[in-house]
Amino acid sequence: MTTRVVPFSRYNEEFLSMQAQIRSTLSAVTETLMNDSSPVSVQSKMSHANNLLTQAKDLLKQMTIESRSVDDKSLKVECQKVVRVAKGNHANLVDDVKAVQCEVDRNSLLQGGDVESGSRSGKNSAAREHLLKTNDNLQSQNSTLENAKRIMAETEDVALEITEELARNRETIESTHSRVRGVSSLTNRARRVLVSMQRREVQQKMVVYGI
Repeated sequence: MTTRVVPFSRYNEEFLSMQAQIRSTLSAVTETLMNDSSPVSVQSKMSHANNLLTQAKDLLKQMTIESRSVDDKSLKVECQKVVRVAKGNHANLVDDVKAVQCEVDRNSLLQGGDVESGSRSGKNSAAREHLLKTNDNLQSQNSTLENAKRIMAETEDVALEITEELARNRETIESTHSRVRGVSSLTNRARRVLVSMQRREVQQKMVVYGI
């Protein structure tokens, strides 16, 4: 492994570790929702999950930068594959966090009316149902926007990779043209030398015949 790939590997290991922590935290939140009615502990875990998600996103940015800085072509391709997989996993984590947060919000709304009774309870129940539907719609819209942003980011990454590849191809073509010009120059020089030698040979024959 080259020195240049070492930082990338470390970032990837940190990302994988953080990914496991996020999934573990979400599992703990789901279990808490089933067994514990305390919203404080749930919100604390969700806050921790969101902080880990932000850190994982920062690691992804570092991994992307490092992958583009790898000199070896084959290693660079492998690093970029790892980045693409990591981005897919991060996108799944974002969806998972949003889904669990939605359940947390729903649970909080439902618990808010447990102490109500009578006709007032019915009105509050209808209001809560309306809030839940509104929340679901907002979640769906946010998910659509996030998917669009994700596609744009992936498209940008692909465009950058294509641009880099075109730049390398251009350098190769320019280098080839330079070598061709060099060979052409040598060929022309050799042709002039041959013509000069032929002229001298003719002149020498004329001198010999003249004698």
